Amino acid sequence: MVSMPHSPGPTSTGLVKPLLAGGLMLVIVGLIQNVGGVRQWLVTNQPSQPQDCEAIIHSDARLSREQLASLLTIPERDPKDAVRKIVSEPYCRLPQLQVRSGVVAEREAYPLAFDPNTQLVILYENDEYAGYRFRFQ
Repeated sequence: MVSMPHSPGPTSTGLVKPLLAGGLMLVIVGLIQNVGGVRQWLVTNQPSQPQDCEAIIHSDARLSREQLASLLTIPERDPKDAVRKIVSEPYCRLPQLQVRSGVVAEREAYPLAFDPNTQLVILYENDEYAGYRFRFQ
């Protein structure tokens, strides 16, 4: 028995090319409309004020790589003064939280000098260093 190779019919190849062209056009239109947003994102070098900052404390505050490395060696429950010796005043103060029952936690944000879209948020409980997290904007 001899089998003949199956060639696609005119309808299947006739539909693929217009669908690909239409999809490509949609992608191009989307990229063109978003160029302003991408340009602004690339050009921005000042951290924007986080929406939940209660107050800007020191608008020029930035953490260097060296300060960050030193800060990450401080053990939890060290006094707040030990942290202040390394980082001084924060960029802004965030609203207080109640992480554990009966304990109010304070939070302070420090933008990274080498990555303005990232902030280090430091948590204090009863004037003791309780930890940190990174905040990506």
